[in-house]
Amino acid sequence: MFEDKIEAMNKLPNAVDDSSGFEKRVYTVEEIMDILSIGKNTAYALVNSGVFHFVKVGGHYRISKKSFDRWLDNMDSESSGCQLCD
Repeated sequence: MFEDKIEAMNKLPNAVDDSSGFEKRVYTVEEIMDILSIGKNTAYALVNSGVFHFVKVGGHYRISKKSFDRWLDNMDSESSGCQLCD
């Protein structure tokens, strides 16, 4: 389910910067909202919960793609699914 959204996002034109050849390594909060189909408040609560790595650049959150994808993969193997509910 989430893998399809991530794969589609990786195919977007901005997923790879053609001028530099670098692969996209971060997500924005808006992208996390889209991937997980969650609202803004829930997305920020999830980011601030510390379940994956992020940095704040100029007041904007940038979430590590590698850390987020690893967390999401682990969510598939866990039964409870909600780390904010604990």
